[in-house]
Amino acid sequence: MTTSAKPGPRERLLLAAQELTYAQGVGVGVDALLKAAGVARRSLYEHFGGKDGLIAEMLRRSTAEDEARYRATMAEAGDDPRARLLAVVDRLGRIAADPDFHGCRYLAADLALTDPDHPGHEVTRAYRRTLHGLFADEFTALGHARPEFAADQLLILVDGLLAAGATRPDRRAADASRELAEHVIDSGRPV
Repeated sequence: MTTSAKPGPRERLLLAAQELTYAQGVGVGVDALLKAAGVARRSLYEHFGGKDGLIAEMLRRSTAEDEARYRATMAEAGDDPRARLLAVVDRLGRIAADPDFHGCRYLAADLALTDPDHPGHEVTRAYRRTLHGLFADEFTALGHARPEFAADQLLILVDGLLAAGATRPDRRAADASRELAEHVIDSGRPV
């Protein structure tokens, strides 16, 4: 007979924060986080120094998971940079069209965390730099005339798609984003 170990307080706090902040935003109360994690307040301070530290670490964990998903999506699309970039947009379009989609946790966090020095902002900035780098590498491999600028455009498109997906529950944003992505990709390709 095997028994599975229950995650410790740190892990339970991170899981609760990932779930509750996605559903309710980063303004979710400490008491709700503690209750969902089934831990004492002391655990929050021992492991994270407080709610700000928990939010930053939860964002760090989420960005690592999402970055891995981006990489997997691109890898599954094969070796063609155009196909790899469009696979990302197509996947995000499907996610944004899902009825349970609540928007981009990183955009939501950046908008809700009004303190410009909140540690969560550096995590979201680093995540966007990573995505920019992934996109710029693909545009470079494609031979795009302005890979860095095209990566900027694609990042804006991704943010817009995810924001629209949270506010409009239909496929129109996904379809429009796909067409815009094709334009960004093809406009700088060598002939």
